[in-house]
Amino acid sequence: MGKRGKISGESIVKKRNKATAKYPSNRVRFSIKNKILLLVSMAAIPFLILALCILISMSRYNRTYDEIVDNLTVANSYNISFKEEMDESLYKIVVGYTTFETIAEENELKDPYILIKDLRNRFTELEKVTIDEESAIWLASLLRNLDTLEERVDDIVENVEAGGHYEENIKELDNNIYILTELIQDDIQYYIYYQTQSMDTVSNRLNHQIRVFAIISTVLLIFFSIVVITLVIWAVTRILTPIQSLYCAAEKIAEGDFEVRVNTDSNDELAVLSQGFNDMAGNIEILVGQIREDEQKMRRADLRLLQEQINPHFLYNTLDNIVWLIEANSPEQAVEMVITLSDFFRVVLSKGKEFISIKQEEQHIRSYLKIQEKRYHDILEYDIQIDPVLYDYQILKLTLQPLVENALYHGIKYKRAKGYIHIYGEKEDGLIRLIVRDSGVGMEKAELEQLRKEITQPCQETEKGFGLANVNERIKMYFGAEYGMQIDSEKGKGTTCVITIPAIRIDEKQSERSRG
Repeated sequence: MGKRGKISGESIVKKRNKATAKYPSNRVRFSIKNKILLLVSMAAIPFLILALCILISMSRYNRTYDEIVDNLTVANSYNISFKEEMDESLYKIVVGYTTFETIAEENELKDPYILIKDLRNRFTELEKVTIDEESAIWLASLLRNLDTLEERVDDIVENVEAGGHYEENIKELDNNIYILTELIQDDIQYYIYYQTQSMDTVSNRLNHQIRVFAIISTVLLIFFSIVVITLVIWAVTRILTPIQSLYCAAEKIAEGDFEVRVNTDSNDELAVLSQGFNDMAGNIEILVGQIREDEQKMRRADLRLLQEQINPHFLYNTLDNIVWLIEANSPEQAVEMVITLSDFFRVVLSKGKEFISIKQEEQHIRSYLKIQEKRYHDILEYDIQIDPVLYDYQILKLTLQPLVENALYHGIKYKRAKGYIHIYGEKEDGLIRLIVRDSGVGMEKAELEQLRKEITQPCQETEKGFGLANVNERIKMYFGAEYGMQIDSEKGKGTTCVITIPAIRIDEKQSERSRG
């Protein structure tokens, strides 16, 4: 970069630092993020509080409802089985079918004392948690009847142990036991009845509460919706207005108007962005001029780079061969080599043109190989078979020569035996493929992968394969990323390089340039 470019770059840096100092980051007092968070909070918090109140209320009523259901489940289980089990067990003890000592061994009978104890424990627990007054009254009656029933069972136990009291025990069953179990069953049923009524009461309260909450929620929803919509319109307007201004200014800059400026009075990131945009607009004109200058320098550097690809040793060796032919009294061969060398450099120079015809490129590599054949006649054989149909199509000059040179110096030369270079081309579906295949030493898989990686990098950054990377980079730069070079190789069998370019006639390219 020249002195002018250096000064321009320094001025841009100074302006950027000046803008940063003038508009520091702490100028953002109320950022867009904070605006959005505030807006979301104002919209969400009231609804969250409302939802929390509903959940707490429903949870409370749901817990009460579950407790009643559990109580009903316990009471209903005894309502179904207690009387039958108690009556049957005591009757079979009185008639002598079993005794109090052996009744536990009977599968279908249960010990009356265990039944009474179990019922007393369960309903004592229910009495502690029962809130309904009527249900509590019937639970108290049940426990009193249960105490009386236990006393009557004690009388039967005494009579059975004394013996000879069968008639008395039968009367005890009929007049006391059966009546008491019936009363206990009635107590359980009344308890279930009043608990069911409590369940209905809880349900009604819950439904009423839900209706109240629904009304309150609707009112609050309408109120907060109006507030949120108002805030959203305000926030969106504060955000979109500067963005629209930036958009219009960017369109004007795209049209080439670098004097456009954006004025924003907000205290958020958009204000800093607008100021940065204004600074950018002031620097773009300088940058555009600098970029154009840099592109011209890069173009000239690229042309010099292409010329430097020609290996000086090739020229020195060719001149040595010419001198050797003259000294060996072979002036005709020397003249032929001079003519071939002249043809070679004629294509290299090409009057400064970037594109030549494929026919000219074929003449170039033919001249190159003809010269190299004089030196490596004992190890080099080559064959060029490019379809004449391709002759009128364009190609970047010096595309095939680096591939042929690579095949000779890195493939055939290290083989230490006669090798073969085959060059051919074909056209298919609007594409041209040019292939350079050699029968040289080839490459290991790791070496091939490394070379493939190298040729995808800018040629200035490659450690090896500079010529191949230069060819691949130029093709992609002029034709597009979908075109370029592919390399395949196998150790001991050789290497194949395939160049793919679009099929464009050389006269079409020239007409495009004339129109441009």
